[in-house]
Amino acid sequence: MSRSPTASASQRIAEAFAWPPELSHPRRDTLACMAGRGTGGTGGRPGRPARPSASARRSPQKRGTKKGAAGTGGAPKGASPRPATSTAPAPARGRFRLGAIEGATPGKWIGTWRERMPHVALELAPLSIADQRQALTTATVDAALVRLPIDRTGLHVFRLYDEVPVVVCAADSHLTAADELTLADLSGEVIIVPQHPPLELEVPGGETPRFAAPDTVADAIAIAASGAGIVIVPMSLARLHHRKDAAHRPLTDGPTSSIALAWAAAPATGPDATAAAFVETFIGIVRGRTANSSR
Repeated sequence: MSRSPTASASQRIAEAFAWPPELSHPRRDTLACMAGRGTGGTGGRPGRPARPSASARRSPQKRGTKKGAAGTGGAPKGASPRPATSTAPAPARGRFRLGAIEGATPGKWIGTWRERMPHVALELAPLSIADQRQALTTATVDAALVRLPIDRTGLHVFRLYDEVPVVVCAADSHLTAADELTLADLSGEVIIVPQHPPLELEVPGGETPRFAAPDTVADAIAIAASGAGIVIVPMSLARLHHRKDAAHRPLTDGPTSSIALAWAAAPATGPDATAAAFVETFIGIVRGRTANSSR
């Protein structure tokens, strides 16, 4: 490049730093490259795809996942759940009135009843021989443990067990020398019989007391303990009314006393049907049926 002799100093400096035209200018190339980004055009660096917007970056919601939507099984928001329905039968409720003659031992059966029928109260009513039948015929009790014999008219009677008879006498009586007695051993003894005797028997050679018959078995045993005579009763009553001044011995040839379960034979209707169902349950317990066994 030729310089004019008359060129100024500033022109000479510009010419010295001028970029040759055959070479590309770095600033132009940079601008061209920046202009070509994202366009995919030529003359620069290959373009990058445009960044999606924030709303486009959100993943699309799947069908059926919205709360309360059909096909998901979910309940609408704010709706109360449906109560579960139970097909189990409601437990029986009420009360069962059981009469028990003096000397009967229903404890084991009552325990089973309370386990099997916790919502049905069992009311135990003490009975005497004089009123055991009346309690059943007047529906004072639903069923009763009675002492036989009993008038069975209008009643169902199921025999349960027998009791051994014993002779109750004074603790210092000569009869206590033997471990067991027979009717022959009682000849000449004063035989005390209460007004409603639990046992009916004849003692050959026995003597009749010169005093009035005692009202109860307990009174008869108290008199026998005094040495005024002897009384023959079932084993359970001798144990029930045990006294320190009295003793008892088995009577080997005497009649046994039977305990039975009895209930009214009339057909059950209305409220009586519930009581009849309770009676059937108690019969099953007495007979040894389990809770799941049928009649």
